[in-house]
Amino acid sequence: MSSDSLDPALIPEGRTVVGNGPFQFRCHPGVNCYMVCCRRLELYLYPYDVLRLKNSLGMPSSHFMREHTRLAPGSHPYFPAVMLNMLADEEQTCPFLTATGCSVYGHRPSACRTYPLERAVEKTGKGGQLRAHYFLTHHPYCKGHFEERLYSLGQWERDQALHDYNQMNDLWAEVDAFFATNPWQGEGVAGPRQQLAFMVCYNIDDFRRYVVQHDLLRRCRLDKEHRRRIQRDDAQLLKFGFSWLLAELGGSDSFFSR
Repeated sequence: MSSDSLDPALIPEGRTVVGNGPFQFRCHPGVNCYMVCCRRLELYLYPYDVLRLKNSLGMPSSHFMREHTRLAPGSHPYFPAVMLNMLADEEQTCPFLTATGCSVYGHRPSACRTYPLERAVEKTGKGGQLRAHYFLTHHPYCKGHFEERLYSLGQWERDQALHDYNQMNDLWAEVDAFFATNPWQGEGVAGPRQQLAFMVCYNIDDFRRYVVQHDLLRRCRLDKEHRRRIQRDDAQLLKFGFSWLLAELGGSDSFFSR
């Protein structure tokens, strides 16, 4: 996660690179900016964010998507992004914010969990391995930067329980990069293959039914224990969905049983 050899053009405006050294930050109810960052948000949700939030709220994916999200332009023109809807109040408050704090804190989205850092990944070397970079934000309203608490990146990742989120978001980055190649065979925006991909990524409940209806687990090269994990765990199903999409849309036969 070093910043060595990072192209300066890749560093977002108003951010500094966090290398191997510590950074200073602490957020708690005693800072006078507490919960200011939970208002007027432009908050993007990744597939794993949606999965965790809908499970935390006990809502079907389709219900969560209708009630709490909207589509927005993505990182490329071939697949949309998903954003969290704010409340229609004067402060455009996060819908999960209460008087005492975040009501979904244990399942909060990646962007909230990572703040005040932002994480980006890039492919490096001939093998195309993913390499992560962290950038420190500098919002003038945030007083947490002046608190006397130092973190290393590793400590911050552990403290914010980022491992599962980072792993799933790295897998999603691979899928989204594939979508950027426009694999929809000229069907245009919201064609059937694109709608299928959107279901896999953001509607895990409908995808589970699709897997059963089309007997996908038996059609793919999976051992029995892997199948069982997919059948009982939404995160494992999402991982399977990512791999299945890359194989199905990419025309790869190696993923499927003969």
